[in-house]
Amino acid sequence: MNVHKVKPVKDEGRRRIGILVPSSNTIMENDLHDHLPIERYTVHTARMYLEETTPKAEKQMIEEFAAPAAEELKTLYPHLLVFGCTSAGSLFGPEYDQKITRNLGEIAGCDCIGVLSSAIDALKRRSAYRIAILTPYIDELNCTIQGSMEQAGFEVVKINGMGIKVNFELAEVHPEEIVSFAKQNLVGVTADALFISCTNYRAIEIKKRLEEELAIPVVTSNSAVLETVENYFTI
Repeated sequence: MNVHKVKPVKDEGRRRIGILVPSSNTIMENDLHDHLPIERYTVHTARMYLEETTPKAEKQMIEEFAAPAAEELKTLYPHLLVFGCTSAGSLFGPEYDQKITRNLGEIAGCDCIGVLSSAIDALKRRSAYRIAILTPYIDELNCTIQGSMEQAGFEVVKINGMGIKVNFELAEVHPEEIVSFAKQNLVGVTADALFISCTNYRAIEIKKRLEEELAIPVVTSNSAVLETVENYFTI
């Protein structure tokens, strides 16, 4: 994990996790609320305006709406900030994700982690370097995800997206549809692991099931963030 180190907030209770999500994301904050132990963490959300899941719209989200959202979360003195958009972090490669998180962390006064960087770390912890990728995205964003993973040292043996362009609609895909999509697209594919990209996608709900049925590790965007948060405060 490559985060910007700043002076830590004095801890007298639960860790405050601030998350920056696209305004139309209805999944990520719920996944973090569901999976981070309430006795150790509280989760606090600020939103960055986004309607379309396209490179142009995501770049605008970062340039116009990310910093003000981080300024809002600064007022609750977060212990850790999460930039919660995988594909936006991949627009110009993994170093771009790290640049975004450094800048946002400086604004919020704490370290900031990115989803893309978290996914890269999660895959490397599993020694998974030949990976398959499934997404709900259009081809333009699949290309940036694939390019970022290849720059990070992975061989992408397969990548497929559902072609959904409206960000709100990514969350409308039922977990059973994700299972069917995975089985349909991974026939005959040999990979060390499967990465399911997108924080606004109900993939964490079927993560364990896919691991059992595909017999390979499965990393989702939100599961990777959960691992990074837990590791940040325990390592």
